[in-house]
Amino acid sequence: MSRCRFCDAPLEQSFCDLGMSPPSNAYLRADQLDRMESFYPLHARVCADCRLVQVDAFETPADIFGDYAYFSSYSDSWLAHARAYTEAMIPRFGLGSGSRVVEIASNDGYLLQYFVERGVPVLGIEPAANVAKVAIERGVPTEVRFFGVEAARDLEARGVRADLLLGNNVLAHVPDLNDFVAGLAIVLAPGGVLTMEFPHLLRLIAGNQFDTIYHEHFSYFSFLTVERVFARHGIELFDVEELPTHGGSLRIYGRHAGAPAHAVTGAPARLRAAEIAAGLDRDDAYRRFARQVEATKRDLLTFLVNAKREGRTIAGYGAPAKGNTLLNYCGIRGDFLDYTVDRSPHKQGLFLPGTHIPIHAPGRLRETRPDYLLILPWNLETEIVEQMAHIREWGGRFVVPVPTVRVLP
Repeated sequence: MSRCRFCDAPLEQSFCDLGMSPPSNAYLRADQLDRMESFYPLHARVCADCRLVQVDAFETPADIFGDYAYFSSYSDSWLAHARAYTEAMIPRFGLGSGSRVVEIASNDGYLLQYFVERGVPVLGIEPAANVAKVAIERGVPTEVRFFGVEAARDLEARGVRADLLLGNNVLAHVPDLNDFVAGLAIVLAPGGVLTMEFPHLLRLIAGNQFDTIYHEHFSYFSFLTVERVFARHGIELFDVEELPTHGGSLRIYGRHAGAPAHAVTGAPARLRAAEIAAGLDRDDAYRRFARQVEATKRDLLTFLVNAKREGRTIAGYGAPAKGNTLLNYCGIRGDFLDYTVDRSPHKQGLFLPGTHIPIHAPGRLRETRPDYLLILPWNLETEIVEQMAHIREWGGRFVVPVPTVRVLP
């Protein structure tokens, strides 16, 4: 029996069983299509003690992130989010040329570049060498390594302490959760501030966002649970913000427990109360989720079957990890989806894992004029509809699969 990666309690309660699925960022070249792929159980369970929702780890972080296909800078809205974060943190915490900002899983420098522009010293820690190379080329100092206690002690020995320590959408990707958070506590300067952003479990449940469950996301956090995780390692959460990113995320603010700076706001107490009111401290809210997921699968397949019977053509937009969960769980392959397009040249010319759907550049849409465009990164719906508005020239329509299937006018 699996055990909780935070508190080591046995994991007996199911949250969502999505069957067998390949690693969601294991994109394929044409010469790999006839080879065996790895498929693993994608079964999320919830700990009855700490309420951490989690999936088992089947591959090591080195397998997953050694050569990574996700580059943050290909989303305009995400870049705008990163710039807004920078503009907010500098005045709030008095950051300047004598400060240091450290980002864990800094990707291609999408965020730290804005601190560099403002003259604030930075350091990125990024495990994927191919992604870190891009950051270094744009002038963002970056070390290629995985983060945990060992890396943190090395940084500390070299005098690297963070006045602002941040990580966006990395906490869920950590299989050894206690080692990672303990490392954060080491690198955080005595008077420093930590911020972490991650999808909010409350929003995942309310928005039926089952496709955000995939093998590279090991954990899914409520505020009630994440507060316990950081408290174990001496970090007190003094503020929290609810964000619209990724279908609904949290940004937590932490300090060393007992540190005099940064007074506790009223936001943590309000969010605790909201999660308790939603039942996240009890079993029922977790048991209901699986039924929502099954209904969405049936509705999406019904739409696709009817569209194909009418002779309609369907293409996808995007090649995100969440899209691969959706397509593999629902059994959607080339018989339903002709191809998908993605702005990232690092994905173009490859094929989606499991389904083998080809990935093209967005210009392919004008060439084939599909009747429907299925938006796989539904969290970027507004951005994508604006960028791809030209599909309406030939009567094309957008389809959003989550939380329920919608055909946009």
